[in-house]
This record gives sequence, C-alpha cells and structure tokens, in this order.
Amino acid sequence: MRLTFTKMNGAGNDFVMIDNRDLSIALSKEQITTICDRHRGVGADGLLAAEPAENGADFKFRYYNADGGEAEMCGNGARCFGRYTQRLLDTPQERITFETIAGTIAAEFEGDLVRIAMSDPIDLELNTPITAEGLASAVHSLNTGVPHAVAFVDDLASVDVVKIGAAIRYHNHFQPNGTNANFVQVLADDHIAIRTYERGVEGETLACGTGMVASAIFHQLLNGATSPVKVDVAGGETLEIGYQPNGDQTFSQVTLTGPADFVFDGEIKLAK
Repeated sequence: MRLTFTKMNGAGNDFVMIDNRDLSIALSKEQITTICDRHRGVGADGLLAAEPAENGADFKFRYYNADGGEAEMCGNGARCFGRYTQRLLDTPQERITFETIAGTIAAEFEGDLVRIAMSDPIDLELNTPITAEGLASAVHSLNTGVPHAVAFVDDLASVDVVKIGAAIRYHNHFQPNGTNANFVQVLADDHIAIRTYERGVEGETLACGTGMVASAIFHQLLNGATSPVKVDVAGGETLEIGYQPNGDQTFSQVTLTGPADFVFDGEIKLAK
C-alpha cells in the first residue's frame, strides 16, 4: 500500500501526519513503527491521524508513539495537528477543536505560533516515593494528558537522560503504563530548561509539550514561579506555558504556545 503523509516539526519533536477523515487507513503497530523508523522509514517521534470527530469537535486526534502504541495526548503533536488540520479545511479557521483520549482541546493561531488550550492536569504528587541511580534530587509526578515525572537538577547538561529516564519510566511506582521523565534546571524565576525521556520513543527527544507543562507547574509549586513560564528545550527553541493556579495544588486554563512547522509532503510504500 502507498500512504500519503505530511512531515511536521514542533520545536524539534517531529511527526508524520495523515488524513484519515474517511477512515480508509488502518495501520498496524508494525507499519507505524516502520514509518517512524529513522533508517527504514520517514523518521518521526510519532504518527498523528486526523479522523472525524464523534462529540462535536472539528476533528478527532489519534496519536501513536514511535513504538506503534497509541497514547492519550502529545502537546507538541497537538500544535502540529492544529496547523495540519487548518490546512485540510476548505475555509481556514483561527480556532480548531479536537477530541483526544485526554479530553477535547483547542488550537489557536498567532502568526507562526500555535497556542494549545490543554486539559486540566490531574494526579499531582509532590515527592513521589521513588529513587533512581544517578539522581540525587526528589521526583514529582503529574498527568498533563499523559503521565510525567519531574526532577529539578543543578546541571542539566550533565544528566544521563537515557539511563536515569529509563529507570524512572519503568519504575514499579508508575506501572503498568510507565511515565515520561523530565529533568529541569531553573534559569530564572519565570524561565526553566528541560530535557525529556519519552515513553514510547524510549529515548530523549528534542522537546515534549506535556512535559513542559508538568515542569512549569512544578516550578510554580516549588519555586513560586508566576505564569507564563518560558521553557528552553533541547531542540533549541523557547516555548511558553500559561496556567491559572487554583490555590489547592490544582491548575486550570493551561496553555502551551510554540512553533509548528511543515517540513515536507511525501508518499511511502508499506508492506501489508
């Protein structure tokens, strides 16, 4: 079979986008893994499919990690999805809504940037009772659409993200589904830098939107940051996280603003 796709990039987090509004495409886990393979396929951190909405939104958002497993949400992917679906419409809109496993979210467009209105974070836990070899700092956890663990460090460049990230990702505390792992260095009251080990990619990625949200929220809780928080990612970009603290360790009006760029359109031949 031949699959038409669009390659996109959100702050270094890259994705293959497909139009499946007619539901004619049914990819296997193995086919998704092949598409995302950086040597034998297109190469991507994940695959996103635009499908018809079921509950009144403009589109349904289906996200698959590079290992072929479906995930609830992806912040950088959501920005790319918003820009991609805007291009699919006969009349471009300034606001697009889409249904995800984590809830219905919205994308708004500000020139070259996309702002995503995220679902409210849940399952916040300070000082999660885990340890990982090579990590001296405390770990905190939160679900910002997908689960995240966050650890603040003094020297981000020296962190063994793959080794320590994998230890946290597979820790018994986060089973059976595991977690993403973020390492954060404070640069200023309203500015942090992060590196992320992503579940499903099973390695470090250049950016992770939901990880940025989790990291900014813990920066507020632990260090008194005020919204918005700037976040530097490994891909070189600086994104912005907005939020409204509710005063009881819950947060609402969470937004993620950053780039979403088209790279190229293409076609790949897949084995059935």
